[in-house]
Amino acid sequence: MPKGKIIVVSAPSGSGKSTLIKEIKQKFPDILESISTTTRLPREHEENGKHYFFVTKEEFLKQKREDDFIEWAEVHDNFYGTSKTFVETNLSQGNSVLFDIDVQGANNLKALYGDEARVIFILPPSLEELERRLRNRGTETETALNTRLRNARKEMEYKEKADFVLVNDDLEQSKEKMVSLVRGILEE
Repeated sequence: MPKGKIIVVSAPSGSGKSTLIKEIKQKFPDILESISTTTRLPREHEENGKHYFFVTKEEFLKQKREDDFIEWAEVHDNFYGTSKTFVETNLSQGNSVLFDIDVQGANNLKALYGDEARVIFILPPSLEELERRLRNRGTETETALNTRLRNARKEMEYKEKADFVLVNDDLEQSKEKMVSLVRGILEE
Protein backbone atom coordinates (compact mmCIF):
# COMPACT_ATOMS: atom_id res chain seq x y z
CA MET A 1 0.00 0.00 0.00
CA PRO A 2 1.46 3.41 -0.93
CA LYS A 3 2.24 5.71 1.95
CA GLY A 4 -0.03 8.73 2.42
CA LYS A 5 1.06 12.29 1.64
CA ILE A 6 1.82 15.06 4.11
CA ILE A 7 0.28 18.38 3.08
CA VAL A 8 1.21 21.32 5.27
CA VAL A 9 -0.63 24.64 5.04
CA SER A 10 0.92 27.51 6.94
CA ALA A 11 0.27 31.24 7.05
CA PRO A 12 0.17 34.25 9.31
CA SER A 13 -3.15 34.66 11.16
CA GLY A 14 -5.68 36.42 8.93
CA SER A 15 -4.23 35.25 5.61
CA GLY A 16 -7.30 33.16 4.78
CA LYS A 17 -5.75 29.81 5.68
CA SER A 18 -8.90 28.44 7.35
CA THR A 19 -11.08 29.33 4.36
CA LEU A 20 -8.66 27.69 1.92
CA ILE A 21 -8.34 24.59 4.10
CA LYS A 22 -12.14 24.35 4.16
CA GLU A 23 -12.00 24.26 0.34
CA ILE A 24 -9.40 21.46 0.41
CA LYS A 25 -11.54 19.41 2.79
CA GLN A 26 -14.57 19.92 0.57
CA LYS A 27 -12.79 18.94 -2.66
CA PHE A 28 -10.69 16.13 -1.13
CA PRO A 29 -12.84 14.53 1.58
CA ASP A 30 -10.49 11.54 1.94
CA ILE A 31 -7.65 13.70 3.25
CA LEU A 32 -7.53 13.52 7.03
CA GLU A 33 -6.97 16.73 8.91
CA SER A 34 -4.42 16.52 11.67
CA ILE A 35 -5.91 17.60 14.97
CA SER A 36 -3.49 19.60 17.07
CA THR A 37 -3.28 19.62 20.83
CA THR A 38 -3.31 23.12 22.32
CA THR A 39 -3.27 24.95 25.62
CA ARG A 40 -5.27 27.91 24.29
CA LEU A 41 -8.89 28.29 25.28
CA PRO A 42 -11.50 27.12 22.78
CA ARG A 43 -13.29 29.75 20.71
CA GLU A 44 -17.07 29.78 20.79
CA HIS A 45 -17.63 27.33 17.90
CA GLU A 46 -14.74 24.94 18.64
CA GLU A 47 -15.19 21.43 20.00
CA ASN A 48 -12.62 19.34 21.84
CA GLY A 49 -11.47 16.41 19.69
CA LYS A 50 -12.85 17.93 16.51
CA HIS A 51 -11.08 21.26 16.10
CA TYR A 52 -8.31 20.74 18.68
CA PHE A 53 -7.51 18.61 21.67
CA PHE A 54 -7.71 21.27 24.40
CA VAL A 55 -5.44 20.53 27.37
CA THR A 56 -3.90 22.39 30.28
CA LYS A 57 -0.33 23.61 30.10
CA GLU A 58 0.64 20.93 32.61
CA GLU A 59 -0.94 18.17 30.48
CA PHE A 60 0.78 19.49 27.36
CA LEU A 61 4.20 19.61 29.02
CA LYS A 62 3.72 16.04 30.31
CA GLN A 63 2.98 14.81 26.77
CA LYS A 64 6.01 16.73 25.51
CA ARG A 65 8.30 15.14 28.11
CA GLU A 66 6.94 11.73 27.07
CA ASP A 67 7.86 12.49 23.42
CA ASP A 68 4.24 12.27 22.29
CA PHE A 69 4.57 15.11 19.77
CA ILE A 70 5.95 14.94 16.26
CA GLU A 71 6.26 18.71 16.47
CA TRP A 72 5.30 21.35 18.94
CA ALA A 73 5.56 25.10 19.17
CA GLU A 74 4.75 28.02 21.40
CA VAL A 75 2.69 30.59 19.49
CA HIS A 76 1.02 33.70 20.92
CA ASP A 77 1.77 32.47 24.48
CA ASN A 78 0.08 29.10 23.91
CA PHE A 79 1.44 25.64 23.09
CA TYR A 80 0.44 23.58 20.04
CA GLY A 81 1.55 20.06 19.12
CA THR A 82 0.82 17.16 16.78
CA SER A 83 0.43 13.53 17.89
CA LYS A 84 3.04 11.14 16.48
CA THR A 85 0.70 8.18 16.73
CA PHE A 86 -2.08 9.88 14.75
CA VAL A 87 0.23 10.89 11.89
CA GLU A 88 2.32 7.72 11.60
CA THR A 89 -0.67 5.38 11.79
CA ASN A 90 -2.56 7.23 9.07
CA LEU A 91 0.42 7.61 6.73
CA SER A 92 1.23 3.91 6.98
CA GLN A 93 -2.40 3.09 6.13
CA GLY A 94 -2.11 5.13 2.93
CA ASN A 95 -4.08 8.10 4.25
CA SER A 96 -2.89 11.59 3.38
CA VAL A 97 -2.78 14.02 6.29
CA LEU A 98 -3.44 17.75 6.06
CA PHE A 99 -1.73 20.03 8.54
CA ASP A 100 -3.06 23.48 9.43
CA ILE A 101 0.02 24.63 11.26
CA ASP A 102 2.11 27.65 12.19
CA VAL A 103 5.52 28.42 10.70
CA GLN A 104 7.45 26.80 13.56
CA GLY A 105 5.47 23.59 13.14
CA ALA A 106 5.97 23.63 9.37
CA ASN A 107 9.72 23.95 9.92
CA ASN A 108 9.67 21.00 12.32
CA LEU A 109 7.68 18.79 9.94
CA LYS A 110 9.96 19.71 7.05
CA ALA A 111 13.01 18.89 9.17
CA LEU A 112 11.59 15.49 10.13
CA TYR A 113 10.01 14.42 6.83
CA GLY A 114 12.03 16.40 4.28
CA ASP A 115 10.44 16.40 0.83
CA GLU A 116 7.71 14.02 2.02
CA ALA A 117 6.14 17.05 3.73
CA ARG A 118 4.92 19.48 1.07
CA VAL A 119 4.42 22.99 2.47
CA ILE A 120 1.96 25.49 0.99
CA PHE A 121 2.48 28.95 2.48
CA ILE A 122 -0.33 31.47 2.19
CA LEU A 123 0.43 35.18 2.13
CA PRO A 124 -1.98 38.08 2.49
CA PRO A 125 -1.84 40.66 -0.33
CA SER A 126 -0.29 43.16 2.13
CA LEU A 127 0.25 43.80 5.84
CA GLU A 128 -2.46 46.47 5.69
CA GLU A 129 -4.96 43.94 4.34
CA LEU A 130 -3.88 41.44 6.98
CA GLU A 131 -4.55 44.00 9.73
CA ARG A 132 -7.96 44.82 8.22
CA ARG A 133 -8.90 41.11 8.16
CA LEU A 134 -7.81 40.56 11.75
CA ARG A 135 -9.72 43.63 12.95
CA ASN A 136 -12.85 42.53 11.07
CA ARG A 137 -12.80 39.17 12.86
CA GLY A 138 -13.54 40.96 16.11
CA THR A 139 -12.02 38.10 18.12
CA GLU A 140 -8.80 39.75 19.30
CA THR A 141 -7.97 42.28 21.96
CA GLU A 142 -5.82 45.18 20.77
CA THR A 143 -2.81 43.61 22.53
CA ALA A 144 -3.41 40.22 20.90
CA LEU A 145 -3.92 41.89 17.52
CA ASN A 146 -0.62 43.73 17.81
CA THR A 147 1.13 40.48 18.81
CA ARG A 148 -0.32 38.69 15.77
CA LEU A 149 0.74 41.51 13.43
CA ARG A 150 4.26 41.58 14.88
CA ASN A 151 4.50 37.79 14.53
CA ALA A 152 3.08 37.94 11.00
CA ARG A 153 5.98 40.12 9.84
CA LYS A 154 8.43 37.44 11.04
CA GLU A 155 6.31 34.54 9.76
CA MET A 156 6.12 36.00 6.25
CA GLU A 157 9.86 35.37 5.89
CA TYR A 158 9.03 31.65 5.82
CA LYS A 159 7.89 31.94 2.21
CA GLU A 160 11.49 31.32 1.13
CA LYS A 161 11.41 27.83 2.70
CA ALA A 162 7.97 26.72 1.50
CA ASP A 163 7.46 24.40 -1.46
CA PHE A 164 4.60 26.56 -2.76
CA VAL A 165 3.55 30.16 -2.03
CA LEU A 166 -0.01 31.32 -2.63
CA VAL A 167 -0.90 35.01 -2.32
CA ASN A 168 -4.53 35.15 -1.20
CA ASP A 169 -5.64 38.35 -2.92
CA ASP A 170 -8.72 37.01 -4.74
CA LEU A 171 -10.55 34.33 -2.77
CA GLU A 172 -12.09 32.43 -5.69
CA GLN A 173 -8.80 32.34 -7.62
CA SER A 174 -6.96 31.34 -4.46
CA LYS A 175 -9.38 28.45 -3.90
CA GLU A 176 -8.74 27.23 -7.47
CA LYS A 177 -4.97 27.52 -7.02
CA MET A 178 -5.11 25.68 -3.70
CA VAL A 179 -7.11 22.81 -5.18
CA SER A 180 -4.65 22.58 -8.07
CA LEU A 181 -1.66 22.52 -5.71
CA VAL A 182 -3.16 19.80 -3.53
CA ARG A 183 -4.14 17.70 -6.55
CA GLY A 184 -0.54 17.93 -7.78
CA ILE A 185 0.84 16.84 -4.40
CA LEU A 186 -1.51 13.87 -4.23
CA GLU A 187 -0.44 12.77 -7.71
CA GLU A 188 3.32 12.96 -6.95
